[in-house]
Amino acid sequence: MVTELEKKWQKKWQEAKLFESNPDNREKMYVTVAFPYPSGAMHVGHGRTYTVPDVYARFKRMQGFNVLFPMAWHVTGAPVVGIAKRIERHDKWTMDIYKNVHQVPEDELEKFVDPEYIVKYFSSEYHNDMVDMGYTIDWRREFRTIDPHYKQFVRWQIRQLKDKNLIRKGSHPVKYCPDDANPVGDHDLLEGEGVGINELTLIKFPYEDSYLVAATFRPETLYGATNFWLNPDEEYVKVEYEGEKWIISKLAYGNIIHQKESMKIIEEVDAKDFIGKTVQNPITNDPLPIFPASFVDADYATGVVFSVPAHAPADYIALEDIKKNTQAIEKYNLQEQIDNIKITSLVNLKGYSKFPAKDFLDAYNVTSQDDENLKEATNEIYKKEHAKGIMNENTGEFEGRRVADVRDEVIEKLLNENIADKLYEFAEKPVICRCGAKCVVKELHDQWFVKYSDKEWTQKAYDCLEQLDVVPNEIRSNFEYYLDWLEDWACSRRLGLGTHMPWDEKWLIEPLTDSTIYMAYYTIAKYMKDINAEDLNDAFFNKIFLDKDGANDGSVNKIPEDITEKIQKEFQYWYPLNWRLSAKDLVGNHLSFHMFHHAAIFPQKYWPKGITVFGMGLLEGQKMSSSKGNVILLSEAIDKYGADTVRLFLMSSAEPWQDFDWREKEVNGIQRRLEAIIEFPQKVESLIGEPLKLSIENNAPIVEKPINKWIISQINRKISTATDALEKFQTRKALQSSLFLFRKDVDYYLNRITIIGEEEKETLIYLVNTWIRLLSPFIPYATEEIWDTYNDDDVFISTLDWPVACEDLIDEKIEKSEEIVQDLAKDIKEIIKITKSNPEVVHLYTAPSWKYEVYNIAQEVGKPNIGEIIHKAMDANLCDNKKELSKFATKAGKNFNKINYVGVVDEVSVITDAREYLESEIGAKIEVYDKPTYDPQNKAQNASPYKPAIYLE
Repeated sequence: MVTELEKKWQKKWQEAKLFESNPDNREKMYVTVAFPYPSGAMHVGHGRTYTVPDVYARFKRMQGFNVLFPMAWHVTGAPVVGIAKRIERHDKWTMDIYKNVHQVPEDELEKFVDPEYIVKYFSSEYHNDMVDMGYTIDWRREFRTIDPHYKQFVRWQIRQLKDKNLIRKGSHPVKYCPDDANPVGDHDLLEGEGVGINELTLIKFPYEDSYLVAATFRPETLYGATNFWLNPDEEYVKVEYEGEKWIISKLAYGNIIHQKESMKIIEEVDAKDFIGKTVQNPITNDPLPIFPASFVDADYATGVVFSVPAHAPADYIALEDIKKNTQAIEKYNLQEQIDNIKITSLVNLKGYSKFPAKDFLDAYNVTSQDDENLKEATNEIYKKEHAKGIMNENTGEFEGRRVADVRDEVIEKLLNENIADKLYEFAEKPVICRCGAKCVVKELHDQWFVKYSDKEWTQKAYDCLEQLDVVPNEIRSNFEYYLDWLEDWACSRRLGLGTHMPWDEKWLIEPLTDSTIYMAYYTIAKYMKDINAEDLNDAFFNKIFLDKDGANDGSVNKIPEDITEKIQKEFQYWYPLNWRLSAKDLVGNHLSFHMFHHAAIFPQKYWPKGITVFGMGLLEGQKMSSSKGNVILLSEAIDKYGADTVRLFLMSSAEPWQDFDWREKEVNGIQRRLEAIIEFPQKVESLIGEPLKLSIENNAPIVEKPINKWIISQINRKISTATDALEKFQTRKALQSSLFLFRKDVDYYLNRITIIGEEEKETLIYLVNTWIRLLSPFIPYATEEIWDTYNDDDVFISTLDWPVACEDLIDEKIEKSEEIVQDLAKDIKEIIKITKSNPEVVHLYTAPSWKYEVYNIAQEVGKPNIGEIIHKAMDANLCDNKKELSKFATKAGKNFNKINYVGVVDEVSVITDAREYLESEIGAKIEVYDKPTYDPQNKAQNASPYKPAIYLE
């Protein structure tokens, strides 16, 4: 259950309207994250997605920005319709998932036959979970994508694209659910999200009165085909297509019929009857023997494969295997054909042999067809030969040319000579619709497409990318690839929830197309409840978003001028969007579409300014999947650990763009850390011996003692690191500084101070006041409670100023001084442990000034040039003992870059000041020397700057 403390602060924030954001004179910060598709319960993976922007929003709000963080529900598309159908027919698997994983009560599940009820139920549940997590969302702007106002906005958006000639009608391969008779997008899938569609070339190999038809990515390798592969354990059929007879697998026919609709089955054929016979290579006319191969996937492409062992690792290893398969050789009488196989090289690849397939098998240590490295070896050779391969003398007219340059010409040649055809196929399988059906690739006709292939538009999308920040920056190259790679996108569907095409009502606008610029709609959403949806038209949206009067459809704005102006000013205040956050698997579609659509519709001043991407979520090392039941519901996690623990773990386990792993043992560890933070102010109160009072003003006290200067320096350094990290969405790095390392410094400081005077009191109060502010974006409930307990002002910690690092308080020499003390304590203990001694006195010898002078020379040289350091040290005549000088100068040259040299430190003074602490830590008396007046074992010569020599007595 949500705790009373959490309910208390939710109520207080709500009553204060703390996160309702309206235009004012402050600098704005507008942050959005991909709105969820609420077809199931929210799990901890979703929790990470929505906590990142909330932490950033809280951080920016404390920095003084006017922050807008809105939320809505993406409920359009076919997935929820498929779910409703499966619920209606009481599909066992679906019922189990919704009862036991999503924990839907029986009486509610009965209502799930209505798809709109499903999204209403789960969007309400999501809303409650987000409130419980303490998200700073402006809920006045909440909407569902089937709301009538939003549908009017989507119609305006799609008409904008059509008016710019960026929507076309035509044919195109799409992912397709044959059961729903509907194209599907990634959000419509149970399996196969992000899987692409590849174009394959079909090669027709003459066989008696028919053709055995094989598919390939690399038609240029046809010149080196040595044999054919068929799977004797699968079913094959002879079909008629455009006056020809083709032989393909029966499973392939079930897929291909969605692209080649006139294809008809003539008869079933037995693959075993073909083994040992030959087909004709249509380009060389050579006979190619047909061999059995269990590795041939009858469900992929045509279920027929031709073999090019010189350049395909899978073919090479399969050929080696068939040579050893005496049972198959005897059964099909293959020995003579196998003996006559001659591998033909087609592509010269610098640094590799005539048969690079074998080289790559060796490089990846692949020894069998089942080796998991075989796919990687195949991908690598294909990439390298495509990029750097040169066609050799065995490739006829293409000899001497780059593989990359001839592939399209080979395809055109084969098509013109009626040797080839085309087929579209999934890059990976299976691809499963949410209705449970296996999807196919279908070539759709009479379909509406967004023209992402338009070169001029693509350039504008590049311009949009050029002017925005990408986090992490290495993802920018992914965007560059996808912006250029994107082809026309099927933007309409027959089935599902959503908005109808305004000019072709039989089609619905598909879910990715209706969710590219909704960030603009958020800015005006709070006004929609007072406006009749039927009064919204293109003229209204043109005025709000583009400051244009009228519209191409001839509509006139029906909203009163004063209300229109107020809404327009709101949009103009918040736009452009500062940050868009979404999953990394959406880089190639949603996030790229986001740039395309903004570039097409809005003037440049309103283009988005930043994109941050997320990694995936794991549960105890396994990928999270609601469909497989491998999830922890967010509500369960909140009930068990509390929202702050969940937030703290999700933000500290990995950076947002990295995959995180929810592990119960580690979550329990984070919970203990949180409990220690909550208890810390009480500990401070008992140390200072008086009530702890935290003030709105939080200035560092003026102190004299080195240890107090040290902790203040460390605090300000942590402020600087955490601030820089959060500016870059590095939540883990920010917490590493503001929680883990901060705690380490605090524990050391409390152990280090021997008395609590006025300086220490002021320092501890400053420490607490700073620490809870740094942690407030991460653990808002705990920090609000701490602030409320120890402060009498009627303000929230969420609205306090974010700490600002004072560079004058970051003192490198003070930090180095305390580092000397820490290292001494550690080194002395280690020596005592190794020598098993029990010293009464520890003698410490500090480095002589000439050794510091050598380090000054090394700093001046600026690079590890040992010869120059020795030369300058000798010229300066720093030490009478030239041998010792040379030896130390060499050491200084090797070690200088490792020690963080900050100049001369009065080590005697530092150690003397820390004497009481060191003696209590070590249990022995400390004597310190700047000159070795007592040094019976000549230890002083070992002293270096920051590293006193040690003698135990």
